Amino acid sequence: MGPTFLCELGLFFLCTLLCSGHAQDAVLTVEPSSTIFIGETVNFKCDMKEGEHTDWEYKIIMDGREIFNSSTNKGLRLKVASTAQSGKYSCSAHRKSSQNTKNSNTVSVTVKAGKPRATLTPGSTIIPVGGSVTLTCSVGSSAGWKYEWFRRDQNTDVKIGTDDQQNRVIRVSQRGIYHCRGRRGNPDYYTDKSDDVTIEKTFSNKVVVKGRPSWPQIFSGETISLTCEVQEGGETTEWEYRWRGPNQTTQWTHNNYWIFNVSESSSGDYMCKSRRRDDSYSSTEWSEAFNLSVSTGKPRATLTPGSTIIPVGGSVTLTCSVGSSAGWKYEWFRRDPNTDVQIRTDDQQNRVIRVSEGGIYHCRGRRGNPDYYTDKSNDVTIEKTFSNKVVVKGRPSWPQIFSGETISLTCEVQEGGETTEWEYRWRGPNQTTQWTHNNYWIFNVSESSSGDYMCKSRRRDDSYSSTEWSEAFNLSASTGKPRATLTPGSTIIPVGGSVTLTCSVGSSAGWKYEWFRRDQNTDVQIRTDDFNVRVIRVSEGGIYHCRGRRGNPVYYTDKSDDVTIEKTISNKVVVKGRPSWPQIFSGETISLTCEVQEGGETTEWEYRWRGPNQTTQWTHNNYWIFNVSESSSGDYMCKSRRRDDSYSSTEWSEAFNLSVSTVPSPESSSFLILMIIGIISGVIFIFLLLLFCCYRKSRGFTDDQRVSQVEDQQQVYSSLLHGDRCVYESIRWSKNTENGTV
Repeated sequence: MGPTFLCELGLFFLCTLLCSGHAQDAVLTVEPSSTIFIGETVNFKCDMKEGEHTDWEYKIIMDGREIFNSSTNKGLRLKVASTAQSGKYSCSAHRKSSQNTKNSNTVSVTVKAGKPRATLTPGSTIIPVGGSVTLTCSVGSSAGWKYEWFRRDQNTDVKIGTDDQQNRVIRVSQRGIYHCRGRRGNPDYYTDKSDDVTIEKTFSNKVVVKGRPSWPQIFSGETISLTCEVQEGGETTEWEYRWRGPNQTTQWTHNNYWIFNVSESSSGDYMCKSRRRDDSYSSTEWSEAFNLSVSTGKPRATLTPGSTIIPVGGSVTLTCSVGSSAGWKYEWFRRDPNTDVQIRTDDQQNRVIRVSEGGIYHCRGRRGNPDYYTDKSNDVTIEKTFSNKVVVKGRPSWPQIFSGETISLTCEVQEGGETTEWEYRWRGPNQTTQWTHNNYWIFNVSESSSGDYMCKSRRRDDSYSSTEWSEAFNLSASTGKPRATLTPGSTIIPVGGSVTLTCSVGSSAGWKYEWFRRDQNTDVQIRTDDFNVRVIRVSEGGIYHCRGRRGNPVYYTDKSDDVTIEKTISNKVVVKGRPSWPQIFSGETISLTCEVQEGGETTEWEYRWRGPNQTTQWTHNNYWIFNVSESSSGDYMCKSRRRDDSYSSTEWSEAFNLSVSTVPSPESSSFLILMIIGIISGVIFIFLLLLFCCYRKSRGFTDDQRVSQVEDQQQVYSSLLHGDRCVYESIRWSKNTENGTV
């Protein structure tokens, strides 16, 4: 197996060598490149790889079609005129002496329309001080190019780098305008030249941007001037300047300043650079950034008064400011009813001024050139104080005012105020009023009305001079509506008499009172003639209430609680009990009756009872029936009233005393009954015995003797009483011989 494998491997390598030698019988080369532009000359060369044999016949083939045949030239020079000449090219050669033919490789040739343009790419367009920059030239993706370089400045336009090297990348240390182009082939074929690239050379002078004005805060609409200053010997040279801001880069100019109106979009960094006027391609580096921050909106001046009230004979200070920005000068204005003038117009800062005239003041700031103005400040009213005093007086002047009442405050000007026409202004806990011709302030009070009230006054022909505020008038409003209180001297009118009723409203004053009475038939107001009556005397029964009122318009209290007044009539009432036993035992039933005397029989009555444990409601029944118990002991009374008059009644009757005895126990009752039976039996026995003795004795007398029994005392039979002992009445016999009575 080993020798066989080696033989097979040797045959494989031999075949490979034979095949490879046949594929490279001839080689077709295309110069300068397989990518050709219209107008270029292309060279096709067919190389047989066999030395200097001259008996070959050559063919150039394009896309399978023979385009060239020669027995002397093995190459073809062809000027490309059309993109149709693109295609696949190959060559073949036939040797006359050996009849041997060789075929070449196939080369794809692409013809592009238009002339190519070189591209110049700088490593940097700024040559640093003492340094250089690289420039690179290229022509798309095609190959075979050599490059030519050109530079020009104000005085020269020269070709550089003209040797036969490729020169694709060069390094330069001279400023100027550079361009390049590519060339290749024989004869030379040139590309279009590249775009110009300006290379500037940096020199060591420094430049600085300075702003005028130099305020830290600039507002939209102001004008700013930026200046570019060349340092380190720049004073002896004539310069040009260039500016770069957030929105643009300017062209070179002889002016070293840049003046513009700022806006919101102006915020950002500003830089400048400089160059000598005789050298356009050398310049300084860009300056360090000058940062401009633009505040949006127009600023408003602020006027701050030391006081808005000028004291008598004095003055106040006014201060104008514009936030935290600087550089402002201030203009002041004052107006009153007759004038509107500018004051303090000189060129001083005038930030703080002192004034002694009343009026409406405002100010504004200005700065810059041309002048930039702020919005004017808010108006500030300055009032001048004169010496008249004012006093607040309240009507009504009650020390306690209730929520819902109406109060009138009056502002009085003293010390000659009577001869002047005045205006008035009020200040309370919740508001300050506008000026008015009325010297009074009338309002309904509420809980929130409590507090201090003051007024001030001014002459009607001078709006900016006034008195000081008056001393405070303190108003204390009581919450809730007051309730009248009705206090009766008695709720019972005695027979033929009357009672007093008193109405009051706490400790407050100024009240008048209204009185009301109602019964079954009427509900009427009484005492309408004089509301000052706080205490009245009444002789009629009924339900009474009262209320207080005061002020204009009238303010009413809540009405008092009802008080029932009863009138006493002269009829007498008596309580009678049924049964009328002097001793009643617990568990028995008793009926009490209320009897109206002295003509009560002709009237329909209602009755009311009062016992030791309760007082009943009025009822049509004149009796009270109930089962007695131990707790029923006590006094019982009744009273009566006519059914058509609920507020007149009799006096209470005299007391009916009920004494309730407890029921004895069963054992003692049985023993008592037996004892009573025994006693009765004994008495009967003795009585019969006595009768028998008398009978026998009587038979011993004569027949004509008549015995007459006279009872000197009334025989009383013993009464059997409940209790623990028996009581007997004696049976007494008397003999009267004169009358013959035994």
